[in-house]
Amino acid sequence: MNPAMQASVTTAGIRRGIRGHGLSGKIVVVHSSLASFGTVEGGAAAVAQAFLDEGCTMVVPAFSYWYEVSPPPGVRLERNADQSMLPASRPARGFSAGLAEVSREMGAIPAWVAAHPDRRRGNHPLNSFAALGPRADEVIGGQSPRDVYAPLRAVAADGGCIALLGVNLTAMTLIHLAEQMAGRELFVGWALLADGTTIPARVGSCSRGFEGLAAALAPAEAVSAVGSSRWRVFGAERAADLAAREISRRPGVTSCGDPSCAQCRDAVAGGPIGAAASWD
Repeated sequence: MNPAMQASVTTAGIRRGIRGHGLSGKIVVVHSSLASFGTVEGGAAAVAQAFLDEGCTMVVPAFSYWYEVSPPPGVRLERNADQSMLPASRPARGFSAGLAEVSREMGAIPAWVAAHPDRRRGNHPLNSFAALGPRADEVIGGQSPRDVYAPLRAVAADGGCIALLGVNLTAMTLIHLAEQMAGRELFVGWALLADGTTIPARVGSCSRGFEGLAAALAPAEAVSAVGSSRWRVFGAERAADLAAREISRRPGVTSCGDPSCAQCRDAVAGGPIGAAASWD
C-alpha cells in the first residue's frame, strides 16, 4: 500500500497495542520513533497519552549531552574512552532536573514527556530519565550522577517492561544496565550543573552494536505492529538477565565493529580503571 494511503494511527489503536502486550497498569520504559507510526492523530502527545490512559507509568530517556564538559585538569581515567571530542567551551548554562530540554536525538515523544508539567525528571546531568504516571516519583527518585540506571533497576524489580516503538536494540538503555550487571565499569563523564560546579557522572557506552544481542534476547521478546510501527516489547528483568549472561559469555557481542571506536574497545575490556576515585 502506498504510505500516503495508509490511515492515521489513533489513540485508540495505540491503546489496543498496549493492551495486546499486557502493558496496562505497568511501568514501561518507552524508546520510540514517532515517524515509525506514519501519521498519528495528535502526534507525540497522543502516543504518550495512550500509555497514561492505560494506567501505565511511562519512562523515557531524557538525555542532555550538551552539559558534558572536559574532566578537571589532571584527571584522566585509564580505559574511559577517548575524551578528545568534548566541546572546547563550557555550556552557557548548567543542568538542573527542572529543565525541560532533551537532546534532539531522543525524539518527539521523550521531548513531550520531559516538557510536561507533571513529569518527574531524574537527577543526572547527562543521562536523566523522565517519567509520567502514578509511580513516576518511585521509579525516578533513585537516579543520581553516580547511579545512572537506578530507574531501570526499579522497573525490572517491579516486573515492568521495555517497549521499543519503531526502533531497534541500539536504543535500548537496559542493555547498558546489563553491561554493569555483567561486571563492566560504566564510563565516567563530567558535566556542568546550574550552580556552576563540575561533577563526575556515570554514563553508558557505544550502543551501535547492541542488535548483536537479538538472538539472546529473543526469549524475552514479543513483537507486534501499530500502524507502520514495529513494536518489540521485553520483560525488563528477564531481558537484563539474558543480556548480562550473554555479555559475560561473549564480551565482544556489544561491539559496533568499528576498530576506531574507543568506547567499544574500552567497554569490552571492562571499562575504566579507578573510576570510583572520581567521587573521592
